[in-house]
This record gives sequence, structure tokens and C-alpha cells, in this order.
Amino acid sequence: MTATDGEMSVAQRVEALRSQISDHNHRYYVLDQPTVSDAEYDRLMVELQSLEEAHPDLITPDSPTQRVGAQPVSGFDSVRHAVAMLSLSNAFETEDVEAFNKRVADTLRGAGLTNNDGLVEYEAELKFDGLAVSLRYEQGKLVQAATRGDGQTGEDITSNIRTLRSVPLSLRGEYPVVLEVRGEVLMNRADFERLNETQQRRGDKIFVNPRNAAAGSLRQLDPRITAQRPLRFYAYGWGELVLDDAPGAQQTLADEAPDPAQTLRNTHSAMLDWLATLGLPVSPSREVVRGVDGLLQFYEDRGGQRQKLPFDIDGVVYKVNSLEAQRVLGFVARAPRFAIAHKFPAQEETTTLLDIEVQVGRTGAITPVARLKPVFVGGVTVTNATLHNEDEILRKDVRIGDTVIVRRAGDVIPEVVGPVIELRPENARPFVMPQHCPVCDSAIERLEDEAIARCTGGLFCAAQRKQTIRHAASRKALDIEGLGEKLVDQLVESDRVKSLADLFTLKVEELLLYDRMGRKSAENLVAALERASEPELGRLLYALGIRHVGETTARDLALHFGSVDAVMAADEEALLRVRDVGPVVAGSIARFFGEPHNREVVHALESAGVRPRAVEVSDGGAQPLEGKTLVLTGTMPNWTRDEATRRILAAGGKVSGSVSKKTAYLVAGEDAGSKLTKATELGVIILDEDGLKELLGD
Repeated sequence: MTATDGEMSVAQRVEALRSQISDHNHRYYVLDQPTVSDAEYDRLMVELQSLEEAHPDLITPDSPTQRVGAQPVSGFDSVRHAVAMLSLSNAFETEDVEAFNKRVADTLRGAGLTNNDGLVEYEAELKFDGLAVSLRYEQGKLVQAATRGDGQTGEDITSNIRTLRSVPLSLRGEYPVVLEVRGEVLMNRADFERLNETQQRRGDKIFVNPRNAAAGSLRQLDPRITAQRPLRFYAYGWGELVLDDAPGAQQTLADEAPDPAQTLRNTHSAMLDWLATLGLPVSPSREVVRGVDGLLQFYEDRGGQRQKLPFDIDGVVYKVNSLEAQRVLGFVARAPRFAIAHKFPAQEETTTLLDIEVQVGRTGAITPVARLKPVFVGGVTVTNATLHNEDEILRKDVRIGDTVIVRRAGDVIPEVVGPVIELRPENARPFVMPQHCPVCDSAIERLEDEAIARCTGGLFCAAQRKQTIRHAASRKALDIEGLGEKLVDQLVESDRVKSLADLFTLKVEELLLYDRMGRKSAENLVAALERASEPELGRLLYALGIRHVGETTARDLALHFGSVDAVMAADEEALLRVRDVGPVVAGSIARFFGEPHNREVVHALESAGVRPRAVEVSDGGAQPLEGKTLVLTGTMPNWTRDEATRRILAAGGKVSGSVSKKTAYLVAGEDAGSKLTKATELGVIILDEDGLKELLGD
């Protein structure tokens, strides 16, 4: 093989690699249909980079390797748009859209361009919340990119745009001599969240929203930084379009001569389809609609889908679909007469943060809440917004008295995005988390490695009362049949039940006063309360809702201590002697019973006649199932699953929900399913109820 032949072979491989990589970029970023793994894509890119490093004469500006970013620039040069990048007029109300449609229909009717039914055909699309840009292709190659600027002149951001993999460096198929593509650069919400997490870890600037992040990324003087940002591009229109080199072929949208686009396609929607064939990502979720009813239906549909989209939109855009009709309608000032943006209610506004208070959730979680000067955002007047937790307030550096940005998206609870630092007053003051619950005055604690602070007055705190009672009445706790969620709400809201102990003083006659409570139901509930007044000790401990204490730990505590009083009297050192109780759980139990309010509720339960059944305290010696894991499946003839579980735990065993190699026994009743099959495959010992009883020595 000659040297020339060798060089041709390398050149051919380079072209093949570029073609493959460009095709994979198109499939991933435009079609959302990747056909290779990330690892395979990386291998192709590494091979291309290696060949280009060995043969630098083969490097071309449109090679995928050149997306990594050029050297930093000192500033952006100005670019004058061949065709002005116009803004759109806005519609905010239904009446605005109706007036727009009437103006269009009247003008086109006078020009003889309406259909027989008089309905105008429109191309409707999403209005991206990003940064408008113009991409210029000559002979199919990307030669320049610019921001909108003032519409006539923008900034040259070519080096930065070249780093976006959704932007083709070379057009596909048959392309025109010159094509200016108009579109939007944006950032998906998920990518935005990941970027901010990275920024926070590095101690760098946190972006307010995806639009802010996209704009900041695109205007980096160092394109290498832009290359690291997950930006995307969508095309929605065109500017200058030159079909061939013949004299007079060049036309602009402002010329009196027909738009050259009409020689390609005669509608706006068809032109966007054509841009897609060139390899350009076009606006998704487009639709051709007719008349004002079609416009408003599109607006409602896309508004309902807004939160499900991967990126932010702030409205929809309507464009007369016929290009001839667009030319007839023309322009007014800086906006086309043939298009309008129908804006959604603003999702972000600025207002004054008057104060920060805390709310107590039903599980005791303490949430800082911003009290705001009323502001209309997202279609409603907002006076309160969440600040999530103490760490978020510190991270965002939000202070009382700040001018803040408030966001409300759909039905999502309004949140404070961040402060406008430039407008911060001298008397703005930092937030300090209170030490005591504003509802019950119990201590507020925040455990290590947890973001949420919590009220420790679980049994006593009125804010947690409903949740506390629902939990205590649940099947695995006191199992109070007939005490449903709606009745709990009524009992608490009427102030009849202020604590668990009050449940056990309820009478049939007073229950009859509540909605949907007949005599039979009331009698059944009172009977259920009588049964629940003699619970197993483990169930009672679980019913108290101690943080980190599940039903298994509650049973272990019961077996170890034998009484509520013994558990309450135990310090952390004593609690650590209980099986599987570590420092976190021991600390939580000690703090719970260290609160006088919680101890008072326990004593009130005793006064109301709640007496847990006696438990034989484990002597710490060997037990029949010590260290053994059992799995229960199917229905046993005499024991319920809860009863079997209690017996196994009392014998020192553990109960798991799934079969594995660590399973010592599978207890199978009637209708045993896949667990029995798996246990057989693994050689696990299989028992029935009698076998379990024999194992327990019962």
C-alpha cells in the first residue's frame, strides 16, 4: 500500500466516524431514539480524536471533536441579522386571542384567502422559556450563531453554540445555499437540578431557574464551560433563506417579492417538517388547528401538560399556517401580524419577604414558611410560600426583608426561589430556627445527618394529633376497628379527643352525634376500644409513634423490659442492650420519654383503663429461634400471621418478607405461592403451623 493509499484510508475512516457520530447525536438529541450505548459512543469519539491527533490536516470545523470548546474570548462580537429577529405580541386573556383571530380573518377575507367556512388555519406550538438564537448555515455548514439582541443586532456566540450536540454542524440531505434557523436554547429541568447540585458542591453560583442557567451557560466567555452544560436547541422558524446562487434568489421575509420558502413548502408547519429533514430538532408538540376554538383548545391542552414536559414553557404560540397569508398580513413595528404568543399566568414574580414563621406538620416536621407581601403569580394571589428547611434558607441566603423571587407552577405549593441580592435592605435579618414548637412548646430537635427539624411532642402536640391517633388505631398497633380517618377528623376537630387517652372515654350516646355514625357502628366502636384497652405491650409501644421504633423494635422492647414503666425509666445505655437497638433508636426512645408531655399521655392512658397484657421478660439466655430468620406465606388454620410473627419474635427469631439463602425456615399455610417455590429451589426447610409450634416448643 502506498503512502497516498494509506492517507486515503485514514481519511475515509475519519469521514465514516464523523458520519456515525453525527447520526448518533441526531438520534439521541433530536429523535430521542438512541441506538448505541454511551460506552460505544465514547469509543467512536476516542477513535476519531486519536486519528485527528495523528493527522491534524484532516481536522475540519464541522468535526464532532471540535464541539469541546475553543479558547476563551475577551468579549462577544456584534452580529447584524440579515433578517430581523422580531418579537411576538402577547395575549393574556381569551378576549385577546379572539381579537387576534378576528383581525387575521378580516384581513385574509378581504384578500380572498379564507376557506369556505371562514376559519383560519394556524400552526400552534409551544413557547419555550429559554434564549432565542439564530444559526446561520452556508453550503450546509454552521458558520455563525447569534443571540437575538435588540432584534437587529445580536452577540456572536458561535463557539458556544458549536458545543451543543443537538445542533448539527452540518445539515443533512439537500440543503439550501444559505439558511438562517431561528430557535430556542434551553435546559431541561432534570439537567438544571443536577447542574445546581454540581455548582453547590463546587461552591459556585446557584442558578435561579433553567432559563437563567441556559442564558448564563450560553454567554460564557470560555466555550469549554458551555460544553459542560446540558443545553438543548429547538428550531421554530427561519430568517434569511437562499435557495441557489442565481441572481435574485436571495429574499427576506420583509421583501415584497414572495418568500423563497414558498417555493419549497406553502405552509409554516410543512417548513418545520422540512427543517427536521435537514437534521434540525424542531419544536415538539406542534399541531395544526382551525379557528379560535382550535387555538383555545390547544392552549388548554398544553397548559394541562405543562408540568409533565421535561422543560419549562411560558405559553403557546399561534402562527397563521399559510406562508402566502403570512406575507399578506405582514408586520407591524417589531412584531408580525400573523403570529401571537398566548402566555400562561406568570410562574415567577418578585415580592417582599415580610417574615419567616414555622409550621408543624402532622408528623412533627418543622417547615419554615415565608410570609409575603401579596403577589399575583401562577394565576392566584400568593401570600405564603415554602422555604423547605433550614439548610435551604442558608443555601439560598434568604433573609427577612429581602425582595425575593416566588415561583408557583400549576398546583405545586409556591416556593421562594431566592433573593434579589442587589435589592437587599440594610436591615434584612437572617432566619433563626426556634428551639421550641410553636404549637405545644415541646423541644424541636434536628438529628445529625437529617435535613428536617421535628417537634418532639408527638403524643401531646395538637398539630400532630390526627396523625398520632390514626397511627395508634392502625391494624399493627391497637387495631381499633371502626375508627376511620373521617371519624378521627371529626373527633379531633370537635375537641372531643385531644389525646390517645380520650379515645377510651368515648360513649355510645355521644358517638351518635357524629356524621354517619349509627347506633350499631357506635356500639361496635366502643367494643373495639374495650378490646384495645388490653393490648400486647409491643403493640402499645408501637402505637405511641416513637420515631425509629417499628413494630419489630417495639416487640423487642416489650420482651426485654416487660412494662411501659420499665421502658420509660431506661436510659440510653440500658436501651442499647435490647436486640437490634442501636444508638440512633436508643437516643430517639430516650428523648421521647424525656419529654414530660409524652409521659403525661402514657399516664393518662393508664388512668383511662389501658392495661397492656403481662409479658414474660427474656432472661437473656438462649432461645429456640435465636439468630434464625423465618418467612411466612399462605394462611394458617389457627394462627394469624401477626400471632405467628409475635411468637417467632418472642422465641428470638426474625421474620422476613422474602426468601433467600439466609432463610432458615419457610412456614407455609394454604394458598402458598411463589415463596414456597423459591424455598424449595433453595433447599429451605418448610414447616406447617404444627411444625412451627413444635419448633417453638408450644
